[in-house]
Amino acid sequence: MTAPDHIIETEHLSRRFGDLVAVRDVSLAVRRGEIFGVLGPNGAGKSTTIRMLCGILDPTGGEGRVVGLDIRRDAEAIKQRIGYMTQRFSLYEDLTVEENLRFYAGIYGVPRDRRRARIEAVLTAAGLGGRRNQLAGTLSGGWKQRVALASSTIHEPPLLFLDEPTAGVDPVSRREFWDQIHRIAAQGTTVLLTTHYMDEAERCHRLAFIFRGELLDVGTPDEIVARRRLRVLELEVDRATEAADLLREHPDVEEVAHYGHLLRLATRNAVDPAALIASLAIQATQTRPARVTVEDAFVSMVREDCRREQAAA
Repeated sequence: MTAPDHIIETEHLSRRFGDLVAVRDVSLAVRRGEIFGVLGPNGAGKSTTIRMLCGILDPTGGEGRVVGLDIRRDAEAIKQRIGYMTQRFSLYEDLTVEENLRFYAGIYGVPRDRRRARIEAVLTAAGLGGRRNQLAGTLSGGWKQRVALASSTIHEPPLLFLDEPTAGVDPVSRREFWDQIHRIAAQGTTVLLTTHYMDEAERCHRLAFIFRGELLDVGTPDEIVARRRLRVLELEVDRATEAADLLREHPDVEEVAHYGHLLRLATRNAVDPAALIASLAIQATQTRPARVTVEDAFVSMVREDCRREQAAA
């Protein structure tokens, strides 16, 4: 039974396509009112997971409940109570913005006496008032994204699924889109989104990291970063390539990356990177500590998973 503060719960959720295991034994809980990110590289199983939760795909193992409904038995009822938007959301390009919204209001069952008010509300919220009569096919990618989000929320769903919503969108439009997501969440809608953009993870309340169909970690961005026990130092050195090669041979080094004239050194096990470069007699002309990011944590988890697989082979 789903806990009262959980809008999504899964237990050992799995999905096979023939011999391919796309999702393996995923158990997670999403709380009401939060922005929950499911992160991972392309092909990790993110979209398959979200499609099972939306009632589009049947799981081949495990169980789950979404908005209080069983994902196996109540798939059609779930579809009516959620919003769902993908990077290929189907706008009708020969209809205007307002006509698209009117169409989706009908699809989602918005009562006729409320449709006009809801259309005006989402037009205003998305900043689309001046484009209401523009054909959707003539909009840029960022504006189409706004119309798609407005269409997905026109029925005021308690839960909104966004599957790779910012893929292929320019940086300015991505930031504006995230402002809209936070406004929607502040009004009481729970948002679950998938993305492979690690910088977007910083904007979520909690995260689940998926790699090769398996759940690697769940928590707030700060919790996930802290559990990896990484430390990062940026340093400027002469003969940076040679210094990087030397650092990569050390067992406490997680990663060395070039950023312009700087090296960015990440160490494992909370090892002090400044002490490490001193022990290797690397002379840095400049050093400064750097923040450990969610991307650092995810890359570290993926590499550890690969090392375990290689050791078991």
